[in-house]
Amino acid sequence: MIRFILVALCLLLYLILFIPTMFFLLIVKRFKPEMASTIAQAMVRNTFRLLLFLAGAKVEVRGQNNIPKDGGVLFVSNHRSYFDILAGYGYTYKPLGFVAKYEMIRIPLLRQWMKILNCLFLNRKDIKQGLKTILLGIEKVKSGISIWICPEGTRNLNDDVTDVKDFKEGSLKIAEKGKVPIIPVAIYGTYEIWEQHLPYMKKNKVIIEYGEPIIIDELSDADKKKLGAYTRGKIVNMLENMVKEIG
Repeated sequence: MIRFILVALCLLLYLILFIPTMFFLLIVKRFKPEMASTIAQAMVRNTFRLLLFLAGAKVEVRGQNNIPKDGGVLFVSNHRSYFDILAGYGYTYKPLGFVAKYEMIRIPLLRQWMKILNCLFLNRKDIKQGLKTILLGIEKVKSGISIWICPEGTRNLNDDVTDVKDFKEGSLKIAEKGKVPIIPVAIYGTYEIWEQHLPYMKKNKVIIEYGEPIIIDELSDADKKKLGAYTRGKIVNMLENMVKEIG
């Protein structure tokens, strides 16, 4: 329970400080949007890494050399925990936005903050609105801003980390139409920190592994048609190797 209290206090302090900072960055964004996003992401990265530390996460990052230094990419990962977002932002050093569920756009202040961070809000129930979000994501990756998406659509609370839900094929259109690589990301150990035994937080090893880039033009026609399934297979393979390694 001590870890939960520490994380809650840190998060509360962050929320208190972020309100005046957000208004400042909204002004900066009008004139220099890239600078505003860079400052916001640096703040979020440091805060999220601190939250992971306080929660007891011992983070190991693998395969960062697989991330292209230049240009946008589409990060595609499994989704086990809210801590996945902390891990993604905390250990990715490219300009980055997450694809969030549409309901979050209704939360005042958080909505503006997430927009500064290049986040997108995906409404899976409204096809037209969802298409607009995908098109905006395509624009962002073309401009050099990377996007992170969890195509399972929701957190997978299955005890078996390798039992990854089927990916929503349409969400990977961002990479296909944006002509950018897909970076498959396997996240291991976040579920065991909190979701497995709410409300308590327990220390655990967390592994973030960035797989080799998937260049869509180099795939067979069959794999292109099932890009979500192909990418999911890469992530499942990484997770299976982690399970064998850790035992």
